[in-house]
Amino acid sequence: MNQERIDRINTLYHKSKSVGLTEEEKAEQQALRQEYILAIRNSLRGNLNNISIQEADGSVTDLGKKYGDVGKE
Repeated sequence: MNQERIDRINTLYHKSKSVGLTEEEKAEQQALRQEYILAIRNSLRGNLNNISIQEADGSVTDLGKKYGDVGKE
């Protein structure tokens, strides 16, 4: 998600608080919010897939390999 789309989310939010939104703007706001949430989830999943944990016995568990397919959308 690029900065222009995030700015549009913020613009629609501020407009909704001041003068209200049309039905088309409400639909656009909802779609942009869903896109933003998906981008955050994908970013978080990518970060979590790059985590490795060193166990007490010294072995290393790669969480990306162990749980990498969980939650893919």
